[in-house]
Amino acid sequence: MITRILFVCLGNICRSPAAEAVLIHKIRAKGISDSFVVDSAGTGGWHVGSQADQRMRDAAKRRGVEIISKARQITIEDLNDFDLILTMDTDNYEVVKSMSMETDTLTSAVIKPFLTYAQNTRLTEVPDPYYGGEEGFDQVLDLLEDACDGLLVDL
Repeated sequence: MITRILFVCLGNICRSPAAEAVLIHKIRAKGISDSFVVDSAGTGGWHVGSQADQRMRDAAKRRGVEIISKARQITIEDLNDFDLILTMDTDNYEVVKSMSMETDTLTSAVIKPFLTYAQNTRLTEVPDPYYGGEEGFDQVLDLLEDACDGLLVDL
């Protein structure tokens, strides 16, 4: 069985593409890539087609993780195409939940805040590093790695 996971943040250029890349990196290392489809999207469409923020790509690369995805906006179809939709913060969680209620058909995806899987933090949201300094990108990657580990244990 293949588990389909979608990570969602606001613009799909920092947090969600990094989560996608971190999880892909971890499942490849475990040799279980064939069991997963992993993607990311944003609730906003400002950056559609763009690469992830260079600062996030650099921070991830220092950890051996390559972020190669291009930004896209979440669609109604995603609510049925994915088994699990994991949001980076409360605002994006509310947007995705609202989308699921607006559709005429029942959606199959489970929608959850991503940090519910984190084991080493009390934070409930992955902070957006976009307007901060370089250290914010490393903090986000620490949180994403922790939550990806917890997700894999749960699955």
